[in-house]
Amino acid sequence: MTLPIVTLKPGKEQSLNRFHPWIFSGAIKFISQELEEGELVRVVSARQDFLAIGHYQIGSIAVRVVSFEDVEINAAFWEKKLSEALNLRRALGLPGSEHTNVFRLIHGEGDGMPGLIVDFYNGTAVYQAHSVGMYHIRHELATLLKKLMGDLLVAVYDKSDKTLPFKADIQSENGYLLGASEPCIVKEYGLAYQVDWVEGQKTGFFIDQRENRKLVEQFSKGRDVLNMFCYSGGFSFFAMQGGANLVHSVDASAKAIELTRQNVALNFKDDPRHEAFVADAFDFMRDMKNRYDLIVLDPPAFAKHRGALRQALQAYKRINAKAFEQIRPGGILFTFSCSQVVSKDQFREAVFSGAAITGRKVRILHQLHQPADHPVNIYHPEGEYLKGLVLYVD
Repeated sequence: MTLPIVTLKPGKEQSLNRFHPWIFSGAIKFISQELEEGELVRVVSARQDFLAIGHYQIGSIAVRVVSFEDVEINAAFWEKKLSEALNLRRALGLPGSEHTNVFRLIHGEGDGMPGLIVDFYNGTAVYQAHSVGMYHIRHELATLLKKLMGDLLVAVYDKSDKTLPFKADIQSENGYLLGASEPCIVKEYGLAYQVDWVEGQKTGFFIDQRENRKLVEQFSKGRDVLNMFCYSGGFSFFAMQGGANLVHSVDASAKAIELTRQNVALNFKDDPRHEAFVADAFDFMRDMKNRYDLIVLDPPAFAKHRGALRQALQAYKRINAKAFEQIRPGGILFTFSCSQVVSKDQFREAVFSGAAITGRKVRILHQLHQPADHPVNIYHPEGEYLKGLVLYVD
């Protein structure tokens, strides 16, 4: 198949020579023909040397590269990509694990498939396209996943209606691409929680905090724990598993608090150590001095685009300052940012500024990130979106 050709301006091939998978619109000199969003294109240098093949899209990122090799993009190509991603998860011991049956199966650029997220929930794969190119091939990829995973995969659910680029003007509807299933109970390190990929946030759960929840368990024995922005309570029941004296879960969403209560009851029925509150984070933290000696701050992305960066950094500084001000001496603070546009250094500076405001002595115990089933392509550092710190506060 002859692909449309995208020719770059002189010198703009350097990032592709370093295998970065994005081509920005400003790097393009001309395009051989009018394109539909999601089309595969062949990218060449100003000297007409082959550089890459990728999906065209409208916006600042004009091409997302799927291959740096001059090959045919067919079913065999995508099957190889999916197989490589599955083999990585097998190497991590995830498919078939007795204690954990939820993990990320495809992580965009980290698996060489920009624009695609697939999460696995105890037999159901939730497919989320962030590019039109990956949306167009959703049925093909669902069939290939079933071929590769066999009986381990019962259904594939497409949940792309809120993640597709708005400029594409695609009227998509969520629904099953293959098979059918019901929202279910899954296990993470042996603890149970309910997942609803139809109504829940993201693909149904925040899988990327798995290892960090396990670390909270290790720090929780004998402590009074606050889980702020709790969503469905993951950090809360791991703290209880770790032997916390009490655990308070707080979220501004009443629906999230109800889900937290249900999940805690699944694991610790009628346990009086847990209470949940519907409240604004800043309001709740205004006056809680000496009430907690382990606090988890896992807010939603304060910055979803670069225009919101400055305001987001101020928010991170404010909320961390409030935690430093209120936490007991000898307390442990787990603090996170999931904003891709906030760099690791910027987040750290915001947290340190919050500490400086209070004058507390603070030491770093751990620097945290996303788990191994959310791999970061070494040529695409932007993929390291989750940043976290574990801090000891004297």
